[in-house]
Amino acid sequence: MKRPRGKGVTMRRRDKGFDSAVLSTSFSGRDPGRRPDVYIQANNACDVVAAVKLAREQGHKISLCSGGHSWAQNHLRDGGLLLDLSRLDTIEIDADARTARVGPGCWSVDLDRALKKRGLFFPVAHAPDVCLGGFLLQGGFGWNSRALGLACESVLGLDVVLADGSTVHANAEQNPDLYWAARGAGPGFFGAVTSFHLKLHERPKVTAMIIQVFHERWLEDVFSWAHEIGPGVSDSVEFQLLITPRTLFTGRPGIEVIAPVMASCWKDARRATSFIHESPVRKRASVTTPLVPLSTMAMSETAARTHFPPKMHWCVDNMWTDAAAVDLLPGIRKVADTLPPAPSHALWLNWQPSRARPDMAFSMEANFYFAAYGEWRRAEDDARYGSWATERISEMAHLAKGIQLADENLGRRTARFMSDAHRARLEQIRAAYDPEGRFHSYMTAP
Repeated sequence: MKRPRGKGVTMRRRDKGFDSAVLSTSFSGRDPGRRPDVYIQANNACDVVAAVKLAREQGHKISLCSGGHSWAQNHLRDGGLLLDLSRLDTIEIDADARTARVGPGCWSVDLDRALKKRGLFFPVAHAPDVCLGGFLLQGGFGWNSRALGLACESVLGLDVVLADGSTVHANAEQNPDLYWAARGAGPGFFGAVTSFHLKLHERPKVTAMIIQVFHERWLEDVFSWAHEIGPGVSDSVEFQLLITPRTLFTGRPGIEVIAPVMASCWKDARRATSFIHESPVRKRASVTTPLVPLSTMAMSETAARTHFPPKMHWCVDNMWTDAAAVDLLPGIRKVADTLPPAPSHALWLNWQPSRARPDMAFSMEANFYFAAYGEWRRAEDDARYGSWATERISEMAHLAKGIQLADENLGRRTARFMSDAHRARLEQIRAAYDPEGRFHSYMTAP
């Protein structure tokens, strides 16, 4: 994504440049054909209030965009008002109190860089240009989240413009039901957040990564090993497997075993990642790197260049699962065999949620996470690849516990993304705060 430039403006369908301005709000280069009637680029919280009041006066439904990284392009809806929050990107840090106040349009890499100067840390998104608005609302699977928890667990409060145009603060004491909903509702949240108040953490003294690369013929062996040892891997390690048509170092189809680690010292980092060197499949690896120091910013920017280039056309889907490796492997093999060209890829993440979560809307996770990311450059390939991820994950859906909203594809496939009880509670809170349904809720499959 490109950072917003200049003062925000208001545009309508008849205005010159309207289409390109609306489509530029999306990380994806795919044109879904949906257009709002009004597009407002807010400059500050006062503009957000004015936009919400305008929508109410003119009978518009509101869709929201902070960074535009929604694979499903959830913010692009037919009709209504699109409210762009990307210019609300301030960062205010109180190092002594270990708190920060940030705007929804703040880029993850910008907060990470600002905190590093002060020896502080927040589990920001893995991609540098993911903005905090959507990231925090859906839960926030960020750097070191296995140890620190979801990013939304470190949200102390938030300032929200409600459907009637009023502004409220929500935290554990004030408007606690709104605070509950904001931590996990994602694109179904019924308010425009203008500021997040964050709890900060001490920055790990060591951040490093080790990578191991395997030829695709070893897929079953590698996944079986990873699935077996996953529960015992330290929560300081983000143990993941990446299936790609073009692996690092070899350029061939295969699996990248990736293990970023954050620790208090090098001894702990080496101990936490020793399972890579001690594995029974190590001798089959084409490449095994040493454990090398690498900042979260460098890791984010490298991943963005190699796997998430801008303006690609996307089809993404995902699943949480506790299924056995023997049951998952046929589906994973089919994903590997049918991958669209690079940089398309599939991610297996060892999550292992072992800590108790606070009571919040987020309520869907499992021991393992699997996601398919189809991406291509040409619009003429939309028909060829546009349903690939949906089809592959649908074939494995009987093994899924549910999905996560970060990589949701609800416009193509209906799936469970929070517990039934939490979804019912969320809709009750929505009815109280947005009785007219002013804010768009989740997309639904045809």
